[in-house]
Amino acid sequence: MASSLARLGAALPRARPRAAARVMPPGRWDAAALGASRRAALNVGRCQVHSDVKVAPTSDLKDEDNSSKNWRIKMLYDGDCPLCMREVNMLRERNKSYGAIKFVDISSKDYSPDDNQGLDYETAMGRIHAILSDGTIVTDVEAFRRLYEEVGLGWVYAVTKYEPVATMANAVYGVWAKYRMQITGRPPLEEIMASRKAAGECKDDKVCKM
Repeated sequence: MASSLARLGAALPRARPRAAARVMPPGRWDAAALGASRRAALNVGRCQVHSDVKVAPTSDLKDEDNSSKNWRIKMLYDGDCPLCMREVNMLRERNKSYGAIKFVDISSKDYSPDDNQGLDYETAMGRIHAILSDGTIVTDVEAFRRLYEEVGLGWVYAVTKYEPVATMANAVYGVWAKYRMQITGRPPLEEIMASRKAAGECKDDKVCKM
């Protein structure tokens, strides 16, 4: 029995002795630990630098002043008309993404007919005017259609390109343009021009009326 156990034990594979764990000398361990900590701190610093950088959205990089330098159409609007300003503000907001429209307030004391194809205050107040980049003046519903096309809303006025819709649309707008002062609760144009002249905004006839 004992001999059988001896032979069986001799036949079984013997387990290899484990290698003794390498012990790093105290000086080297401290240097390695210090290097590892420095590398970790450097990586954290790099991540922190990238995470702190704020990139402005593309839409925020386009302001109206910069985009108006490459305008395709200029809109002359009455800044004293409350109903008109609703549409102007909508177009102004849309224009932030297109930069195609330059807005000119004809009610401003700095308005100059010479900079706007000779359109004086009285003429510009009579109906909507827009000026293309080549100097072409468009009015009435066509002006609205051109403006809306430049900010991706051409479908709104697309049907007004065709007759008899074009004639009907211009007729309706003509009524609005004629009575918009009364509708918006403002004095007649003649009184407004008289008050502007009295205030010194119309230093000569070229500013308000040519």
